[in-house]
Amino acid sequence: MTIVENPSGTKRAVLIGINYVGQQGELSGCHNDAKNIAKYLQNELGFESSNMKVLMDDGAHEKPTYANIMAAFDWIVRVSQPGDTVWIHYSGHGGRLPDQDGDEEDGYDETLIPVDFQRAGQIRDDDLLKHLVKPMREGVTMTCLMDCCHSGTVLDLPYRFIADGDHVEMERNEGFNMEDWMGVAADVLRAGAAAYVAGEAAEAMADCCVIL
Repeated sequence: MTIVENPSGTKRAVLIGINYVGQQGELSGCHNDAKNIAKYLQNELGFESSNMKVLMDDGAHEKPTYANIMAAFDWIVRVSQPGDTVWIHYSGHGGRLPDQDGDEEDGYDETLIPVDFQRAGQIRDDDLLKHLVKPMREGVTMTCLMDCCHSGTVLDLPYRFIADGDHVEMERNEGFNMEDWMGVAADVLRAGAAAYVAGEAAEAMADCCVIL
């Protein structure tokens, strides 16, 4: 793993604020949360608005549906390169669903609840791990701020910190499947090697196949 101490690449963000306007359990401050984070990133950290995706159910921004949230995560993974900085912010409801694959000590997956959850369902921690955490390129510095219930292990990371006043350092998440993680890492390395070979071949073709 490579940790870039002073990243100098592009700064990108996905900011999500869901008030669930007109629904049961409507919230009041999540739009302001997303707006305040956007101002902070631009004014204090040098992020540009053109590199920020903002999803809010306010009628003025892209709607924070299940599909749009996952598409935003897929986008930021796809475009981010080593040396880049990524900021993910979610403000809305969080929840729990019965675990589907036996990787949770308490028997529940933690979830993010999109605005269309009644139709499209909730975003499980397994989904975030698969679409946001695992495929992110090595050398990208990512900060995730999840302002919701059940957010402590919502990224399904191999280590966790319990803020109960007694714990002073991170501890291993015993439910984390390291073998699965390494399998995905191997797939990424193989894909990178294939892309490199393809690039080398294309260069060779460009050098030798000159049309006169």
